[in-house]
Amino acid sequence: MGLYDRYLATRIQLAEESLPETVALVITERDLHGETGYRTLEQFFSWAFAFGAERIVVYVSVTEESAVPAIEAEFQQMETPRPLAVRTPDDESRVSTPIQVSIGLGGRFEFATAVRRIAESVADGQLDPEEITETDIEKQLVFPTDPDLIIKTGAERLSDFMIWQSVYSELYFTDVNWQNFRRRDYLRALRDFQDRQRRFGE
Repeated sequence: MGLYDRYLATRIQLAEESLPETVALVITERDLHGETGYRTLEQFFSWAFAFGAERIVVYVSVTEESAVPAIEAEFQQMETPRPLAVRTPDDESRVSTPIQVSIGLGGRFEFATAVRRIAESVADGQLDPEEITETDIEKQLVFPTDPDLIIKTGAERLSDFMIWQSVYSELYFTDVNWQNFRRRDYLRALRDFQDRQRRFGE
């Protein structure tokens, strides 16, 4: 670890501002080509937990759904510091593990699934449409936790991941491509998070 990295780490640890409890990362399937992408992810998990994260959510956007099984298999073989669970368009069950991975299961799909489940509850007479609340929707989401910080590598372009949960999240964009992402890049994201005044929509 270089001197600059130590400097960043010390500033973060001594700062009065809080660190993100839930960190979300948005990458693409191209970022995972070769061993470097997955190795960087393993390191990313360690960095995040070392600096106070309780949950990590990773969204891998895919252009071809046929790529999902291969990517899922790679994640299942990864060595992670805490339990990991993967969700795909074929698995819409709610997730609660410390590391949560979405492969090709975007926010619009997730939200549509939640609405469909609520509609089914209304049709079954279990839920009065006049009494539907935000909480009812949130109970049906695959990824239930609102991220404090969302990191997007490569370009300043949002995806549709966690469109409900990320309303008040801090967004951090970096030009660094994922395969070149280092510990210092994560520390910069944390320092940026600490420097912001979170307003929660106010």
